[in-house]
Amino acid sequence: MSKDEETIEAEIQEKGLTAKRITPEDLDAEIVAEDYHVFPGSCLTVCCLTLRNGFTVTGESACASPENFNAELGQKIARANAREKLWPLLGFRLCDQLAA
Repeated sequence: MSKDEETIEAEIQEKGLTAKRITPEDLDAEIVAEDYHVFPGSCLTVCCLTLRNGFTVTGESACASPENFNAELGQKIARANAREKLWPLLGFRLCDQLAA
């Protein structure tokens, strides 16, 4: 969970917003695998997250100066970008469940 997510989560709790919703923990529970690829001769890192149902989501990171490339940092940023894409997907799923 990012610092921003922690702050928002604390505010949600303080305000007593208890209706069914997606939490950061829900996002993390969906992820069953992660793979990374750096394209040869580039600073582009791609993260592929595999979800419980087999669906995949990707995120990317790249730096402008090759001298600034760091594999660990590239993976961290690419994963965060991929994980961010889960919010609307799980939100859509929840809306379907609530409408049923």
